[in-house]
Amino acid sequence: MHTSKKAAISFIFITLLIDVMGWGLIIPVMADLIAQLKGISINQASTYGALLLSVFAVTQFLFSPVMGNLSDRYGRRPVLLFSLLGFGIDYIILALAPTYGWLFLGRIIAGITGASFTTATAYIADVSTDETSKAKNFGLIGAAFGLGFVLGPALGAFLATWGIRAPFYAAAALCLLNCIYGYFFLPESLSKEHRREFDWKRANPFGSLKFLTNNPKIGSLALGFFLIYLGSQAVQSNWNFFTIYRFNWSEKMVGISLAVVGVMVGAVQGGLTRIVVPKIGNEKSIYLGLSLYTLGLVLFAFATQGWMMFAFLVPYCLGGICGPSLQSAISGHAPANQQGELQGALTSLMSLTAIIGPLIMNNSFAYFTSSKAPFYFPGIHFLIGGVCMLISIFITYKVLSRERNPQV
Repeated sequence: MHTSKKAAISFIFITLLIDVMGWGLIIPVMADLIAQLKGISINQASTYGALLLSVFAVTQFLFSPVMGNLSDRYGRRPVLLFSLLGFGIDYIILALAPTYGWLFLGRIIAGITGASFTTATAYIADVSTDETSKAKNFGLIGAAFGLGFVLGPALGAFLATWGIRAPFYAAAALCLLNCIYGYFFLPESLSKEHRREFDWKRANPFGSLKFLTNNPKIGSLALGFFLIYLGSQAVQSNWNFFTIYRFNWSEKMVGISLAVVGVMVGAVQGGLTRIVVPKIGNEKSIYLGLSLYTLGLVLFAFATQGWMMFAFLVPYCLGGICGPSLQSAISGHAPANQQGELQGALTSLMSLTAIIGPLIMNNSFAYFTSSKAPFYFPGIHFLIGGVCMLISIFITYKVLSRERNPQV
């Protein structure tokens, strides 16, 4: 049984790795493809690229709770396999796309079927025996993202030498091969006695978010979770714009910095988390990680030299130890037959930050570097992200301290 669980978790890790690699594979060529299909320049194409990101985030927000609830009804295995199949079809559509509209269609399909994160986290919750093992296993998610973020763009740039469409075919092949492998070897993690009937009221995204408010402790911790991902959008959505503008970085330098981020995130989530959390505990890991996130973002905001960004990545990336611990704490407040619904709701929150976060961070950056701004502050979005992390510390402390001492 122990060997079976380890094999299943390994499959989940590979599934998430392939998902991230699949997107990373196409990053080096997506801008050129959009420009080619629209007959416009690269800088104009960035607007259409943003629309692709937005439509994916919107459809993920709408459909993640549906997939999470379906996994509570029919099990994790069929939903995971369906997700992989959907991603494979998406990349085939992108590879064959004759017009920009087909790219849009492909991203919609990927957003609808892209339940791998939701269902994978529910799967991990199913096979983890306690909060410590959950935190360690949830750390594999971050490790997969970090490693995929390193391998994907590098492999995509290499494959692009065979043509602008080659990375899309490679991404499709990875997804479909993993789907076939999972069909034959992935066991089901949710026993039939722990399943429940599918309910559309609980499967719509707003009903899913309502689920978070039904339990005040889950809702409060989920708010902290939301603020973490909202704050991280200061880095995810605007890193390249800021560093190019502020330090005159080349595209190569931006790529090197993102590879460094990927390596550090993978090391923290896949290695350090599994050492630190068992030693200091879940709660202290949350506070430590959030404090480091806050410190890193504030330092980014006031950086004056390009080398400082690399140095300040150290505390920022070390802050990643808080994510698995907080997710484990939230998961511990929901029964087994609601883990899919819970993870679907959390994924909806993440999608919501991917919709609104770039609007907040990028627009604040643009405004405070314009002549209209009351003062010049290009790092304002990092400071906003740091404030989000700081508020999350207070929220999680308030909830968890009351659990330890109800009289507080």
